Amino acid sequence: MITSRTAKECGTADFGWLQARYTFSFGHYFDPKLMGYASLRVLNQEVLAPGASFQPRTYPRVDVLNIILQGAAEYRDSAGNSVRAQAGEAALLSAQPNVSYSELNTSASQPLTRMQLWLDACPEHENALTQKMTLPDTTHFLLASPDGEKGSLQLRQNVWIHHLDLGAGEQITLPLRGPRAYLQSIHGQTDAQGSASRELQKLACGDGAFIHQENSLTVSAITPLRALLIDMPV
Repeated sequence: MITSRTAKECGTADFGWLQARYTFSFGHYFDPKLMGYASLRVLNQEVLAPGASFQPRTYPRVDVLNIILQGAAEYRDSAGNSVRAQAGEAALLSAQPNVSYSELNTSASQPLTRMQLWLDACPEHENALTQKMTLPDTTHFLLASPDGEKGSLQLRQNVWIHHLDLGAGEQITLPLRGPRAYLQSIHGQTDAQGSASRELQKLACGDGAFIHQENSLTVSAITPLRALLIDMPV
């Protein structure tokens, strides 16, 4: 089964220095039916004005994945660690208890646009406090996984995150490891079809889709497409 979550249905914020779209409950946006999906707690697209920053804050026990779409960011924690990432890169923070984290748009002239995901972390797993990777220029690659396979970022949870960059008319079929997944269009229009239900769902730019009980998913780009497929077996 595939159920769409359109961009128009998402929560939004506009504070001048920050513009945001929230897939799940976050900040002032609250929907008791949308507190996350399996181990995916947060899926936001946010734009920070030039020079803007998030002041230090603590996180629950989650992995915080930032995919930089435009501009450049610096992430610092109160333990003295920092990582910088720019457009075409992703940074992963393994949030720790009693540690605060800040985010800064390092440009005085260019907005920072990024996707941010929070994923519940298994209590018995520990990874490097910060990780970074340059996103390959390819139609499909594994962005994050539990064991860092194929050079991906390593998560503290059984989640596999695929990055898709398809041209108009291109198609890809990916197997799913478990009963739940989430497809997010970063930009572009696509058709998504599951192998079990054969159900077809059309997604526009910024739309997402809950995927349940499908063995694989076929993504067909109607326009040039950039998307994430988050595979969550548990």
